[in-house]
Amino acid sequence: MKKILITLITLTSLTAGMAQESPKEEDFFKIMKVTAPEGTLLEVGGLTVLPNGNLGVATRRGDIWIVENPTSPRPYFRKFASGLHEVLGLAYKDGALYCAQRGELTKLVDSNSDGKADVFETVFAWPLSGHYHEYSFGPKIAPDGQFFVTGNVAFGDEEWWRGESRVPWRGWTMKISDNGTMQPWATGMRSPAGLGIFDGELFYADNQGDWMGSGGIVHIRKGAFVGHPAGLRWSGMTNSPVKLTAEQFNAKIDERRRRDENGRAIKPENVVNESPTLLYSLKDKFPGVDIQTPAVWLPHGILGISNSEIVEIPQGAFGPFAGQLLVGDQGMSKLSRLFMEKVNGEYQGGAVEFRNGFKSGVLRMAFAQDGSLFVGETNRGWGSAGEANEGLQRLAWNGAIPFEIRTVKAMPDGFDVEFTKPVDRKSAEDLASYRVESFLYKYHSVYGSPPVNKEALPIKGVKISADGMKARLIVGDLRKYYIHQLTLDGLRSTEGSYSLVHPIAYYTLNNIPEGEKLAMTDVSTRNSATTPVVAEPSRKTTTKPTGGPSTKGGKPKLVEGQAVTMAKAPTYEQVKGLLTRHTCSACHQANKRQVGPAFADVAKRKYTNEQIVKLIYNPQPQNWPEYATEMPPMPQVPKADALKIAAWINSLAPANGSNATGAPKP
Repeated sequence: MKKILITLITLTSLTAGMAQESPKEEDFFKIMKVTAPEGTLLEVGGLTVLPNGNLGVATRRGDIWIVENPTSPRPYFRKFASGLHEVLGLAYKDGALYCAQRGELTKLVDSNSDGKADVFETVFAWPLSGHYHEYSFGPKIAPDGQFFVTGNVAFGDEEWWRGESRVPWRGWTMKISDNGTMQPWATGMRSPAGLGIFDGELFYADNQGDWMGSGGIVHIRKGAFVGHPAGLRWSGMTNSPVKLTAEQFNAKIDERRRRDENGRAIKPENVVNESPTLLYSLKDKFPGVDIQTPAVWLPHGILGISNSEIVEIPQGAFGPFAGQLLVGDQGMSKLSRLFMEKVNGEYQGGAVEFRNGFKSGVLRMAFAQDGSLFVGETNRGWGSAGEANEGLQRLAWNGAIPFEIRTVKAMPDGFDVEFTKPVDRKSAEDLASYRVESFLYKYHSVYGSPPVNKEALPIKGVKISADGMKARLIVGDLRKYYIHQLTLDGLRSTEGSYSLVHPIAYYTLNNIPEGEKLAMTDVSTRNSATTPVVAEPSRKTTTKPTGGPSTKGGKPKLVEGQAVTMAKAPTYEQVKGLLTRHTCSACHQANKRQVGPAFADVAKRKYTNEQIVKLIYNPQPQNWPEYATEMPPMPQVPKADALKIAAWINSLAPANGSNATGAPKP
């Protein structure tokens, strides 16, 4: 009896240990509020930390604040300037603040030391057409002390979906000196809200839209073209370093400008099952032109929908991630972490989720002197996962090391994955712990793109370092310029048998390095997923009806793309995983407006399930003119999944009871 009790206690302890939940991102990085004076609206457009540790905050409403003791429980806000025009960037240099207003780079000086700006100097002004979308972002200070500023494109009147550069230098990056000399730097930007300096070079983050299949981080070399053709209108000007002209572009790339029998412009839509044009193919179409593809793609709806500020993590901050980059996302109210390397002289690298759950859309960031991160937020007119219209928060690390993918590096025969903590060798040497897929996005004038050319890649072997901190994966069929998704959800740490906090990395493989490949004799090829299993006793199988689904045990087997009729709508718990997997949750919630309309509002339109499926595959944003961000086409969603989602959406209609199927309450 005693032995039985000991055995039971041991088994109970093991079960409890195995069931112990793995830590999450919030267990290491805490989001804290920065308390502003009552009535202050901080729709943050710019952040900068001053040499004395004070924080400069610029707002979209045209105010600039200086926050004293910003990391204390009671920071003091002092208004430094007001009356500016939608400030979307802020920098400090040599005792002055610099900001990008909508139409100029402005220098602000407190000449009499009374705590308020009394000198407002136009460093350089650029043209405006008056279109609402002509935002200007920056500045970022270059290593030589000059300023980088970027300009948004406008949109057409009749062709309201098409980005336009109505005046110079919309869709461009400009480099501006202290004395007001402006040099056009590069073009092809659509909505370049995020700028950052890394390794002494300028990078920027763009948003999904026309010609932009997904967001990403792009290295902006002088004279580069990065994808959006609107700015090519000005590439023939005498001071332009860009060699590609609009005429050359249009001669080889179809902009899909079509008109109907009444002469009205036809909005281009995604073409399913076409052989798509890909951005990197422009390198062959336009030899001698510097075509710059993303150094790191940020898959849409996963690592953001409206990518923003890029900041480098300083030494001493955020532990093992010092020297890497953080990029914000305005639409999904989150941060992602990036690591880059140079292969054959070109930047490439990977991205991993970092921290979700900010109160509004993340637009700007700046590191405090204590190593915490100020996060400036806004969503007015733009929408975000966070419910608030504005916000200023602070992200602080508690000093504990999370079990994470630290970096991924390209190898001649696969990837080298480094971790922040040792991995359990048994799980790490099992090929079933890993999956690798590659995919890319279309390059077309349609708003956004579904993932295309998706392939599962063979994993041939893995070698774990002696200290358990690295896994060298041998992967077949690597594809240059493609995004390679590494899913490591089978790995466990030696400590607590925890899973990775974020088990998926997205690596952009612009170049495959040369060098020595691993010998198969040096790697583990064990794969528990292919271990033979004992077959169950055979069961009676019904005769398969002609043209119908296969059946087993009297129950139909669902196949991808098969239409189904459901007698009862699925519950929220039954579709929650589908909403996450297909990135629906990135823009929609059940009962609350977010980036897109609430599912309950869609249900009020009384579409049939089939009509909703058609709208998933081919959205009609003109049906929702009050939403600034268009929904991209999603033809990659299997029809069976789309029908299940549609049935759940329609169950939210008022006549059926808004929470009849377990929809989460607001």
